[in-house]
Amino acid sequence: MASRLIKEDRAARNERLKRADESRKHLHSSLQTLGSQVDADLRDRITTIHLNAQTLETQTRTLKNRTASLSKTTRQWSGMAEGARSRLKEIGDIQNWAEMIEHELLVMEETMNIVYNDDALLQETAAEQGAHTLALRS
Repeated sequence: MASRLIKEDRAARNERLKRADESRKHLHSSLQTLGSQVDADLRDRITTIHLNAQTLETQTRTLKNRTASLSKTTRQWSGMAEGARSRLKEIGDIQNWAEMIEHELLVMEETMNIVYNDDALLQETAAEQGAHTLALRS
């Protein structure tokens, strides 16, 4: 009876060890599978991150180049606008000069008219006085 109990105990223990060993193998296999899945997922994410980083670097370079180009274009347009403003100012100065000359010519014309009218008036007056003097002499 004792030997049978010992045999049953050994069989039960062997069975437990066998189940523990199978459980350990299953756990090890599950952990490897889980690790592989996590590893594969992490590798995919890392690959995506690196690709995105490269894309961002490319976009950053493109943005810097375009910003520099825009800055250059802005400076050119600013220069053109300044030149146009300067030319418009010159045109305004020329227009002002022309208006001043026109005003001076009008003043001279009016002065000449006054002088001509005064001269004509003096000649008329002299002619009248000469006629009056002749009439008195006769």
